Amino acid sequence: MVGKKENQGQTWIKEQVMDQGLCTGCAACVGLCPYQKFYRDQTAIIHECDRTWGRCSAYCPRGQVDLNGLREAMFDPDDLTPELGAVKGFHMTRASDFQVRDRAQHGGTVTALMALALEQGLIETAVLAEQEEGYRSKSVAVSDPAQVASLSGSKFAVSPTVAKFNEISQGDPSRIGVVATPCQALSLARMRIYPQPGDEQRVNNLELVIGLFCGWALSWKELNRLIREKAGSATVKGMDIPPSQHRIMELHTEKGTIEIPMEEVQACVRESCRYCYDLTCEFADISVGSARSPEGWKVDRGWNQVLVRTEKGQALLDLARTRGVLEFKEVPPENLNKLKAASLGKKNTCVAQLEEVSGSKDDLIYTRREEILCQ
Repeated sequence: MVGKKENQGQTWIKEQVMDQGLCTGCAACVGLCPYQKFYRDQTAIIHECDRTWGRCSAYCPRGQVDLNGLREAMFDPDDLTPELGAVKGFHMTRASDFQVRDRAQHGGTVTALMALALEQGLIETAVLAEQEEGYRSKSVAVSDPAQVASLSGSKFAVSPTVAKFNEISQGDPSRIGVVATPCQALSLARMRIYPQPGDEQRVNNLELVIGLFCGWALSWKELNRLIREKAGSATVKGMDIPPSQHRIMELHTEKGTIEIPMEEVQACVRESCRYCYDLTCEFADISVGSARSPEGWKVDRGWNQVLVRTEKGQALLDLARTRGVLEFKEVPPENLNKLKAASLGKKNTCVAQLEEVSGSKDDLIYTRREEILCQ
């Protein structure tokens, strides 16, 4: 059960988030005070703090929050849907540059959009994830559009994205764009709408959030174990997850593709991801995921599905069309309903998991049932 507001300091973060397995590793609580640090794929407390209210709990995506109030403050109410959050438009796109597509996980839309935003001066700095040795992820800030393509591709372990935003947003005023997972985007949304005293100018630097569809992230330690077990000494060049009906994860090595049953991959999922309701990154300006089409997986992996959520996101997509940075194709008519069903399925699973761990049908640790289901 979430504590009351006056008890939401570091002690609350430890007892109600970390000790309960709810910490997402977004690192929103890192970089705003010296008492928390991000190590490998975990947030760790390195010094106790006796404050009864702080930015650590105010911005935590697993802190108690009025999700419906946040949605209404960020988005046009006419765009809100119960399954997907705000939807201004739904598109299927891919990067026009085949070299960008070749390096990307699927389609290269995120890479193309973020590079365009830098080139056109819409943002001055982009916060992106970079894979380190051993499949760990770190967050980096880049200002050269050419650097964006070198960082493309999915990372399956969490990166301390919000900590990097916290770090660079405290410097000189700068327009910052962030590529974020759903939990990271929720933290940034809390900053945008409910900035704590003294944070207003810093948070105003957040100009753009490009969201990633996300089913879950993997424990760095368990991912390493699984890859060593399956690939041995082979060099893994990339990883991918086909549509759910395939029930596998692919490891691409110099010796060929290794297929891992999804049951074994699920054992590596971070515990906190089991309590996440958001499949499509609802609190972004524009959200991007892998495509689904009647032509099947070989075609799908070359395209992205895109949900436009804000005017800012729409303006960026329109600019990408005008500049020829993205290619567009007709979205199969059934795709939006399929995405809604998948998203609703994750919400219902999340509610069931939270009901079990909280012992409540209504007060679900960090939010309420009707807010997850947009009721």
